[in-house]
Amino acid sequence: MERLREAYDVSDALSKIKFKPDKRAAAPVGSQHVPSTRIKGPAPNRDDGAQLNRVRLICGSIPGAIEKISHGEPTFFTPKRVFAMFANNHHDDGRVAVWAPVAPGVQAALIEEAPDAYFRPPYVGGYGWVGVELSRVDDEQLGAVLREAFRLMTAKTMAPKRSTASRPVSARKAPERTRRR
Repeated sequence: MERLREAYDVSDALSKIKFKPDKRAAAPVGSQHVPSTRIKGPAPNRDDGAQLNRVRLICGSIPGAIEKISHGEPTFFTPKRVFAMFANNHHDDGRVAVWAPVAPGVQAALIEEAPDAYFRPPYVGGYGWVGVELSRVDDEQLGAVLREAFRLMTAKTMAPKRSTASRPVSARKAPERTRRR
């Protein structure tokens, strides 16, 4: 019974390891390839700190901007919302970039105009954010994107909330009725 328990424990531990083939190791002739037991960790950083310092300098010049670590990367906030996310080789994509929201239509225009500098980032790209490859833009272009992103997110925070009086009648909650017996 004890050996069976050990076998289950070993099997459970092995099932949690993600196997990735080691492309450098050649399989012996006539044998099947055995997967490498190398566990893939976080993607290695590609920035030596210079690009992050550029982003920090620009975001730090915006009154009210706050830097915090979010999702393992430096992220920049208005007092209530994210307006820029630093991405240092995110999921091994090879890019040192910043992701920021842009006005409707701007994402497509930037990507069309300079596809080597701008891209649609994962997760937030569908919500109108643009990725900026930091090595491909100068400080003026980067500053313009980041200041506009801050302005957009601040405007969203300041937008007035709709009250129940401004909602259409069909959206209001119907008054509760008492049941007759």
